[in-house]
Parts: sequence; structure tokens; C-alpha cells
Amino acid sequence: MVNAFVRSRKSGVFSVLLLGLASVFLKAQEQKTTQDIEKIYLHTDRSTYFIGEDLWYKAYNVRASNNLLFDNSNILYVELISSEAKIIARNKTNLEMGLGHGDFQLQDSLGVKSGKYQLRAYTNWNRNFGEDFVFKKDIEIIDVFESKENTKVAQKSVLETQKSNREVAKQNAYKVEFFPEGGSLLENVASVVGFKAVDRNGKPIEIKGELLDSNNELVTTFESVHDGMGKFQMVPMEGKTYYVKLKTSTGSELRQEFPNVLKQGYLLNFRTIKGKNIISITTNEITLAKNPNAFLTVVCKAKGISYLETTQTLNETSLSFELPKDKTPEGISQITVYDSNNKPQSERLIYIEKEHDLEVELSTDKPTYQPEEKASISVSSKSKSGEGKSASFSLSVTDTNGVENDNFESNLSSYFLMESDIRGKIHHPGYYFDATNPKRLEHLDNLLLTQGWRDFVWKNIQRSDETNSFKVEKGITISGRVKQVFSDKPLVNNNLTLALMSKKNHGIFNEITDSVGRFQFENLMFSDKASMYLNNVNEKGKFRGEIVLDSIERAPMFVRLKKKIILLPETTHSVVKNVSKKYIAFGIKPENMLKEVEVKANKNKINPFYGVPDYTFKVNKIEANKFYNFIDYLEQELRGVVSVNYDSIVAKDASKLPFAILIDGFQAVSGDQLLSVSPDEALRIEVISGWHIAALYGSYTLVSIFTSAKDGQRKKIVPVYAVKKELEGFYTARVFYSPDPEKPNPELDKNAAIRNTIYWNPYVHPDKTGNTTVNYFNTKVETKVKVALEGITGSGIPVVKKMYYQIKNNQ
Repeated sequence: MVNAFVRSRKSGVFSVLLLGLASVFLKAQEQKTTQDIEKIYLHTDRSTYFIGEDLWYKAYNVRASNNLLFDNSNILYVELISSEAKIIARNKTNLEMGLGHGDFQLQDSLGVKSGKYQLRAYTNWNRNFGEDFVFKKDIEIIDVFESKENTKVAQKSVLETQKSNREVAKQNAYKVEFFPEGGSLLENVASVVGFKAVDRNGKPIEIKGELLDSNNELVTTFESVHDGMGKFQMVPMEGKTYYVKLKTSTGSELRQEFPNVLKQGYLLNFRTIKGKNIISITTNEITLAKNPNAFLTVVCKAKGISYLETTQTLNETSLSFELPKDKTPEGISQITVYDSNNKPQSERLIYIEKEHDLEVELSTDKPTYQPEEKASISVSSKSKSGEGKSASFSLSVTDTNGVENDNFESNLSSYFLMESDIRGKIHHPGYYFDATNPKRLEHLDNLLLTQGWRDFVWKNIQRSDETNSFKVEKGITISGRVKQVFSDKPLVNNNLTLALMSKKNHGIFNEITDSVGRFQFENLMFSDKASMYLNNVNEKGKFRGEIVLDSIERAPMFVRLKKKIILLPETTHSVVKNVSKKYIAFGIKPENMLKEVEVKANKNKINPFYGVPDYTFKVNKIEANKFYNFIDYLEQELRGVVSVNYDSIVAKDASKLPFAILIDGFQAVSGDQLLSVSPDEALRIEVISGWHIAALYGSYTLVSIFTSAKDGQRKKIVPVYAVKKELEGFYTARVFYSPDPEKPNPELDKNAAIRNTIYWNPYVHPDKTGNTTVNYFNTKVETKVKVALEGITGSGIPVVKKMYYQIKNNQ
């Protein structure tokens, strides 16, 4: 029988790219000296959506050390998370050569409501390295009709909030922090001090200030230059302390003490002088006298990898040397000075920008189009001498809906080169990568002096020789063990046959259990739903033994979201107003944009088994069916209430369970009885704790499950030597629908005529000459259109380009 479930490479759009990137991948795979850490970015068509629309994304998975597309993991988990920290949708996206794409339908039936959401993406492999390597992006979903009705109320709330903020600001409800370059101030040594001012919500505010000494004499003045940040220079004098007087744009004033001054130590300084990157180490006479001819080691790292180490002898109060351009990688570097005892003395983050032999151009064939006129977008990726450069781009064309200002949101360049290397949220990260802004690098240095000060992601990354508990996933794995029916004794050399059947493909596989009775079918590739049939026979061909499957579906990472009320910014209200007008003008209401139905839960009733429950959960069958078994569903549903773990539940008798279990009023004698609960039959879950529970059931906490089964907890008669399951494979991404007047589709064209995403293409790949062109038809709406191109070249250079054009009826 033909096996259609083995891994296969994509063809078509990948063929040209494959040729251009093949040699790069070979070189990358040979570098085994560094940890193979993945870094992921999702380019979405927009960041603000309306209920009933679609969210489209393109995934880029690169090697974190050099930003080269990384053909490592083939499964990317992409999740849509509500403000209640609940995963409402999850795709298994297939990655090929580090690239993948997908979409979410933002339908009311999915449980989508107006509010802030988080888009999250990660592989199983990069879970080894913590939250810093999980991609997260905030998006906003709006019910345009609900928002229209509440616009006046919302605007009033904004005005009231702004008034309240001003009143609070007068009470000094803001924070200003000072960050000496290198980490400390040193007596009699000139120092640069960065500062950052934010309000109580963490948003930047502009300030002015005065630095005064302990004799109340003015030392210097300063003021913020961008997003509440700036810097100034001072020389801390021996025996003096310092304080600052601050004043905000609202007139609020504050006195604040200044950081303490050290009597001895070493300071690190970085400057760019006439195109040269200069590192300086300074100290004072006291330190020099106590440590003459001190040996200091300077270590320069990028992405956790050391690229330069040099030892300098300090026999004067200062020394300087040039950081070689040919050894310095692009992006953020960490420079640390160590003394002869290998103790860090001073540290600095810097950003290095390099000039590349690359010119990417984005253009339209016309600056203005008629409504529904065909548009042609040209993309070129070439060297300065005109040779084609291989790259993979994604292209989004969207209606600005009257909001023309650029909010400098996160993009592929800012994420790969800056955001992913700094902890904390960065305000308007795209600002620092706007090539038209001559001040961007100066302001980026202020950001690194403050937000990046002594806080670097890569410090805590485990060494490459440490064991990684999360493995690279090349495909979907079905594994488990075979044991005797009434004991835990493993059955070895048993033959297992796995059949996978889907609408389009089918395949049959065979495996033999090992010395401990385990089996594993690795790297299976199938999309959407597939029926799995698994049976087991012993060496004599007899159906013997019990199959115990491992969890096939990976449990999601823990969701860390702070619940908070977020008022919509004024720009969002403007978008809502313009979109609403557009819908009304063309008489179109988006599909499934329905009012939410309020469901009132009944009050908890007294249960005859144990009284009034502490918590009651109604089983969401759609959500429950996303999990391979009911235990995994319980782990997600009861998170924060009861700790549920598959391994701590299955195959344990009641006396060893972390909590007691009731199924339709009958106490479970072992944890694996939960595997008999079908999500289709489960109705609700109740949790109660107390000493009376301990007395009745032998455990302080009780989890009670109610189902629609009429025969209590009696299991269905299923042979234990066989398993039949419905599995969820890779998500099959839809194709963006773009109307074509020559091939009309009345059902789709009516709504598409005023679509907010005019065109989306996840795979824009220049040919061998470096050129490509895409075509589509515009909407009926007269508006300003934004064209956004993001992607990465075969040599790992992030690219972001944007432009605008008009749709205008000139007749």
C-alpha cells in the first residue's frame, strides 16, 4: 500500500528559494559548536481585526545566532489567546525550511469577542529556552456594530481617564529611573547617565530636570528627547551626593535621590567616532594606586556567543581600543569587563548596524487606482551590482481606514535585531528601524542604556551540553507501550500495525515493541483530521496485551497574561467609525458578526455526594475535543484550581492519586479511568475541598465529573489490544480570496468588495534575476492603501519595506 504520510518537501513556491538557500543551510548545519536555538516571528496581515474577518500569518523560524532560516523543527504551535488567558484556537503549522503559514477565522462561533488578544507561536524545541524565545504579539478584535453603539461612551471614558491621569500625575504618579553607563558611578570619573520616565501604566512621558549636588549647586540640566528617554554627562565629585528635580509636561514636580557613587572600580564606555566603534575603560587614581598594571579582560558577545575576547593592561586612568568591524555581528552585543579574578566590573549593551550588499525595492505600477482596478506590485531583491538575491517575503495590502499615521509597531527587523534580545515591552519598536529617521540609532542607544541595562536575555540560556527535555519535532509522533492486561509487565517483540486514513491520503506502518514494551511511530505527516487504527499481536500472531498510548497532542505552554482593562486608543475609535461608515455605505454586514448571547448560569445546587462545590465548570465540547484525552483537557481547564498532570494520574490506584475522582457519582479506583470519559459525553466538572472530603474520599480535594452516560462510569467494551482514535494533523491553511472580474463569484465578491485586507500573499519569492510581480484587484472603496513587505534573505538579512497608494474615483 502506498504510504502518503511520510514527510515530503513542498514544491512550487519553494523551488527557486531552495536553490538559493541550499548552500546556506549546509553551512549552518555544520556549525555544531553553538546551541541550535530557534527564534520565531509571525508576520500578520494586520494587528486590528473585526469579528467575522480572518487573521492571516506567515511564520519565519531562524537560527537565533545568525538569523538564517533554520530547517530544524517542522511543527509550529500557533495559538490565539483571549484576555481571560484562555486558548480559543490552536494551529499546528507545518514548517518547511523554516517557513510556514496559516490563518484563524475570527468567528463568533469560535467564542471570539471584542477585546485584546495575544497571538503566540513556539516549537516544542524552543520551549527548552523559556518565555524569551516564545513569539508573542498583541492584536485587537472589534465588534464594529457594538463598538459603534458604544463609541460615545468609550470616548467619554477616554476623556475621563485622561483627566484622571492628569490629576494623578500631579500627585507624582510617575516613575523616573537613572542608569549610569556601565552600571555604576565612579568618583572623579566622567560618566554618561541614561534615564527613562514612564507613567503609572508604563507609557513614556516627557520630562525636564536639574541635577544638583549636596550643596544645592546646579551640576547640569537635562530633558528627554524621545519616549521619555535621554542621557547626560557628569563627573561625580569626591565626598558629594546628588539629587534631581524633575518636571513633567503637565507641570508635576518631583525631587528624587540620585544613584550612589562608588569610590573604586572600572567603567566601560562605548562611542562611535568617525565611523569607528571605540571601547574605553576608565578608572580613578585611588583604584589605579591600589591596582597598578591591572589586567582586565573585555568579552564581547552576541546572541550568547563570544566573538571577541581581549586582555588589556590598565596602567593609566583610561585606555581605548577599536572594536573591529569585521568581527562584530549586526544587532545587539553585550560587552563586559572582568577583573583578574574573573569578576564582572562593568557591562554595556550596544547596537551595531552594518551596511549590506542588498537593495530591496517595493513599487506599484501606478500611484492612484480606480475602485476595483487591477494593481501590480513589483518586488526586487538584488545586490548593488544588480545580481539577484534569494529571499522569502510576505506581502500585506490593507485599507488604512482613514488612519494614516504610522504607529511604528513591531516588525520582522525590529523583532529579530532588537526586541527578542531585550526583556520587557518596547514602545513603538519599529521607530528604531525606520531608515528615514536620522536620530533612530542615537535614540536606540538611549533605549539600550535604560531598558537594556544589565538585563540581557542570553545570560540565563543553558549550555549546549545540558540535557534538553523538549525534543525537536520533525513530524507527529504516536508512541506508547504494550503491557499485560492485568499487570504492568511489558510485552516485548509484539507487532503493532498503525493505519492512518484521511479524506485524501492513507498509510500503513509497522513497529515492534522494545525490551520495555515501548513502541514509536515517528515523523508522521498528515493534515486536518485522520482516523487512526492501531492494533497489536504477539510473536505468534495472537491479539494479546493492552496498548497504553502516550499523549499525542502536545499540551500548550502555560498562559501568562495579566488581566487588565484596556481602553481603546483614539486611533482605534477612528478606525471603527470609518469601517462602520464603509459597511453602511455599501449595505454589507460581515458574516457571523452577531450580538453575543448572554448565558446565565444556574446557582450551584447542593450535591448529595459532597455538598456545595467550590468551583463548577461547564464542559465546552468544542474545546474538549481539541485534546487527545480528557486528562489533558482537565489540565487546561482546571489550571490554577487543581494541579492535573497526565503522568501523575494514569495507572495509579486511588490511594496514590493527588486528588479523589468521581465519575457520575462513582469513585474511580485508578486514574486511567479518566481516559474512558468521552468529551462528547462530559457535561460539567465540580471541584470541592475540605476535611469532610478527606473523611469521605481519602483526599482533601475532590474532582467530580458528570456525563450524559446513563450507565454511570461503566466503560464501553473496547478491545484493549486495539485503539481507534480521531487525530488532528497539521492545519491546512486556506488561500486568501482575491476577486477577479473575469471570474466572478457573487457569493464571495459582495463582501470582498469592501474587505479591509485587500491582498495577502505569504510567499513572495523573487526569481533568479531578483524580480517578481504580484497582481490583484482593488476594493470598491475610495481610500488610502498601505503595502507592507516583510521577509528575510538567504544570508539572514531581515527586510521590511512599506509604501502607500490611493484608490480614487477620478470620473
